Amino acid sequence: MESVRPPRVQPGAGTLRSLRPGVTGAPLPAAANAAANPAPPPAPPPPPGLASGLGLPPPPPPLGLQAPPAPPPPPPPPGSGPPAVLREAVEAVVRSFAKHTQGYGRVNVVEALQEFWQMKQSRGADLRNGALVVYEMVPASSPPYVCYVTLPGGSCFGSFQFCPTKAEARRSAAKIALMNSVFNEHPSRRITDDFIEKSVSEALASFNGDREEADNPNTGIGAFRFMLESNRGKSMLEFQELMTVFQLLHWNGSLRAMRERQCSRQEVLAHYSHRALDDDIRSQMAADWAGRERGGGGAGALCRELAAAERELEAARLAGRELRFHKERRDILALAAGHLGAPRPAAC
Repeated sequence: MESVRPPRVQPGAGTLRSLRPGVTGAPLPAAANAAANPAPPPAPPPPPGLASGLGLPPPPPPLGLQAPPAPPPPPPPPGSGPPAVLREAVEAVVRSFAKHTQGYGRVNVVEALQEFWQMKQSRGADLRNGALVVYEMVPASSPPYVCYVTLPGGSCFGSFQFCPTKAEARRSAAKIALMNSVFNEHPSRRITDDFIEKSVSEALASFNGDREEADNPNTGIGAFRFMLESNRGKSMLEFQELMTVFQLLHWNGSLRAMRERQCSRQEVLAHYSHRALDDDIRSQMAADWAGRERGGGGAGALCRELAAAERELEAARLAGRELRFHKERRDILALAAGHLGAPRPAAC
């Protein structure tokens, strides 16, 4: 894919071999200092019933516990486009943003999105890699064109409409990203004490747990509470960016491997809560998948997983959801296929 990525920050010093996502050791960074993050003026709340369909991430399940997996929704038929309610909501937010920042008239959503994040940075937001919004076009010689946009914090969105031109694909991605950026500033999207108690209670009900589990950091629900409390005051997009790392570690089998090495949950949480998702983590996970394929024990697994990742990424993109986990998963598997000497396994 054609992309321009900002330089990645790989924090940390010292080593702790057992916390590597793959086989060998990885740096264990020092805890990051909390930075002030005053936000722009709050956005209006999403219309009732729309939040779950606007790419706004729900609280993830407790760390270390798995709910019964739900089958991914099938992609809509070609040309059907996103639901009307999503299109209308996106356009409404873009018009409202234009009215309050630029006056009436047509808004350039690509410029507006960049200006939004520059405004956040100027008001003290802790953006480790700067305020640059990064666009990535999927190579294609004919429509529909697809574009992904990665926000400074790491959240990713994609064009959700049928786009006959590359410029339209970029605008479509910028629209959904701008809408989520604006809604993310609303107080209801902040992790508060009330939000933590409600999320933990819902987790206990979903997994038939008891209150003692929530107070014990050695349990999955206790670890979930610890994660929420460690991120008190942050927005849901910020929390989702952190949880993406743990989603990938769980998907790759790295969390299970760490438990087998006698790593405590506290060690794992303390290490990865302050570590960026970097090329080192991606390379280790890709090497794991390539090794499984070469070993023969899971022959064909890489092909099947890559096909499933592409389907789920496509479905999430067309639904206007946050895409970081889906896209990282797909990219890691494609990198693993490259380790095998081909763009993708021959069986695919």
